[in-house]
Formats: sequence, structure tokens, C-alpha cells
Amino acid sequence: MAHGNLTRTRGGAATGGGLRSLKETAGRYALLPLRVFLGVTFVYAGFDKMTGGTTTLKASGSGSIGELMHSVRDSSAIPALVDLALKSPVGFGYAIAIGEVAVGLGILVGLLGRLAALGGALISLSLWLTVSWATTPYYYGNDLAYLMAWLPLVLAGTPLLSADAWLASRRRLRTP
Repeated sequence: MAHGNLTRTRGGAATGGGLRSLKETAGRYALLPLRVFLGVTFVYAGFDKMTGGTTTLKASGSGSIGELMHSVRDSSAIPALVDLALKSPVGFGYAIAIGEVAVGLGILVGLLGRLAALGGALISLSLWLTVSWATTPYYYGNDLAYLMAWLPLVLAGTPLLSADAWLASRRRLRTP
């Protein structure tokens, strides 16, 4: 009866280890598609807000950020947070849009990856607690899913194909 024991070849690679090597490589790069998706999505969302896509950055009027915030105020988990944003809806809208672009670019480039992911998680959390809180059932709201998608990147950072990895390798080269 064969048990699938591996034997080492001259180069140190295990015969039958091609699958193992593929699994290890896939494991190392597992967060890369998530980084690309979240980065592109957040950059797009930020530019969409700034260019008047789905929500215009105006205090009032049809499709404005002010109108959106007034409509979700009573159904949000934290109405005080919406009230704070309503003091300057245009400023709040620009802050969210600029934050989304910064987070998206940071995670795509992998510069300060954990900080960028934390920023994305906080944006998603604030949108979940305000804009999509009343969505039922809860899994129809996308902000909670985005929050959960950011958490692995908060924990792992951007260790591969990133500015963080490049900077870390430069520091290792300079250290005797």
C-alpha cells in the first residue's frame, strides 16, 4: 500500500512536490487579488464622488450627499455621526472621497499597507453604521462585506509586490 512518501531529489525539491510548491506559492499570493479589488474599487469610488458620479458633493438637491445623509439619519446606528457630517456635508463628502482614493492607492502600491487597510476598514465601518445600517437582511448591505474584506489586510499588511516589501528589503541590505 502506497502512502505517498516524498523523496528528495538532488536539487532538494521533493518529487511529487510540485503540488506542494504550487500551494505554497498560492498561499503567499492569496491576498493579492483582494488588494487589487479593494484598491481599484476604492480609487474608483473616490473619483466617482469627486466627479459627480452617483452622489454629487452638494449640501442639498436631488442626488446630493446632504440629501443622502438626511435620508439615513433616523435609521442609522449612530445618528450623532450623521449629525456631525451634516454640519458640513460637502466637506464630509470630500473627506470620504479623498480618503477612499488615498486608501485605494495605498493598498494598490502597498505603501503603509496596514495603515491603508485600517483606513479602508474605518471608512467601511462608518458607512455601514450610517448609510447601510437599515438594510435588511444585513447581508444585502455591501459596507459590512467591505469591512470584513479589509480585515485580512489589516492583519497581514502588504508583504508581497509592494512598496512596503521593497523598503523592508532595502533596510535588510543596509543592516550588517
